[in-house]
Amino acid sequence: MLSGLSWPWLALLMAAGLVLDLVLGEARRWHPLVGFGSLAKRIEGALNQAPASRLRGILAWALAVLPGVALAAWIIHLAPWWLACLLHAALLYFCIGLRSLRDHTLPIALALARGDLAAARVLTSYIVSRDTRQSNETDLAKAGVESLLENGNDAVFGTLFWFLVAGGPGALLFRLANTLDAMWGYRNERFLHFGWAAARIDDVLNWIPARLTAWSYAWLGNRAQALACWKEQAPAWSSPNAGPVMAAGAGALCVALGGPAVYDGEVEQRPPLGCGKPAEGADIVRAWRLVAQAALLWLAIVGALALFSFGVFHA
Repeated sequence: MLSGLSWPWLALLMAAGLVLDLVLGEARRWHPLVGFGSLAKRIEGALNQAPASRLRGILAWALAVLPGVALAAWIIHLAPWWLACLLHAALLYFCIGLRSLRDHTLPIALALARGDLAAARVLTSYIVSRDTRQSNETDLAKAGVESLLENGNDAVFGTLFWFLVAGGPGALLFRLANTLDAMWGYRNERFLHFGWAAARIDDVLNWIPARLTAWSYAWLGNRAQALACWKEQAPAWSSPNAGPVMAAGAGALCVALGGPAVYDGEVEQRPPLGCGKPAEGADIVRAWRLVAQAALLWLAIVGALALFSFGVFHA
């Protein structure tokens, strides 16, 4: 492993990062990712000039991501072992977003449960890019479940995967790359060329985590249906990673997602996801539980690998 950490240390620090996230939640002030977003905006403003250029997009990505990751790796390399472990756990805490998913989506389910569509529309607009002003309960429930399933990969499992590969710097690399994809990875006039590198790099970094996430959702839900939806529906999605994750998750939950959604005033017909009944507010809670259980599954697997490394299960 690139992190230099053994399986027992990876298990311990992974658990520490998850516990810190669940107990403390997002840092309300001086969050590193907020500062990174401001830096990325300044870099984009300076380099995204006409004529559009993929080369400038590659340079911008490198300037935004690589110095911070290299600095984190260098500090950890030079630090005494106990401080290095604390830094690994701290980086994982700042990069992971399990509690954030809960805090941003469960209020939508609560608003729908009390019939407050106006509040649910506003809350949903905070987590999706689609227009929610005229959305009904099914539209809002679909948006909440889809966001949980997709961001379960982006904010949780992709981060955990790269933490297992390269420790805190690996988690930081993935999270910064994923943030740039969210900021620059659009296929519009402004970002079609400039954001090409951000989108493609995120696709590469996410390829393995997305499929592990899809398998995790399938294992914990309706397995046969999840795998069938993954096989049949994922290829229709333009994103090579969101398709498997959301199709498997919808199948695992036995709900129907996808379909029409309003973006920039126009209705976009998206491919279907899952099967069964249309999503309801209560399905947002079920989706959150699926993501949380998958996080526990990953922690249990890493813990088992740690025990194997100690020879606990050997005769």
